[in-house]
Amino acid sequence: MSGSIAVVIATPPPPTLSFLFRLEVQVGAPVDLGVVGGEHRRIVPILSGTIEGPEIRGTVLDGGADFQVLHPDGRQMLEARYGIETDDGVRMYVENRGLRAGSAEDLGRIAKGERVDPARIYFRSQPQLFAPAGPWEWLNSRMFVGVGERAPLGVRLDVFVID
Repeated sequence: MSGSIAVVIATPPPPTLSFLFRLEVQVGAPVDLGVVGGEHRRIVPILSGTIEGPEIRGTVLDGGADFQVLHPDGRQMLEARYGIETDDGVRMYVENRGLRAGSAEDLGRIAKGERVDPARIYFRSQPQLFAPAGPWEWLNSRMFVGVGERAPLGVRLDVFVID
């Protein structure tokens, strides 16, 4: 064929993950709003917590919340918004959207404050960190993924940078 151009598309390698920190958050009692706007909603206050990783440590600031939508099939759509302060005094804002799913029995046990093997619950999230200019500014230009566990008094979330 005269004039045809062969196009070769190389498949890029899949991204890797690098551990950034573990987030341990203490939460308050859920505020169940019932069905509003056609969806069952509740708000879970974020009271305090810690972040700890190889290069970053800090605390979770009081005043955040996790806004949840509960679906009849047991899925829980999560949207947490809160502040953190690093040990070097830098304050950041976090928006974390996630999904928690499992059997009705396991989710019921979690709702009662019981511990459930995290392997039985699918709990993943997409945190976004907003940092001011300075040593943590690079976080603004990265994507993250979180793997979570709901504990009786809070949430544990391991956060990874998508390289």
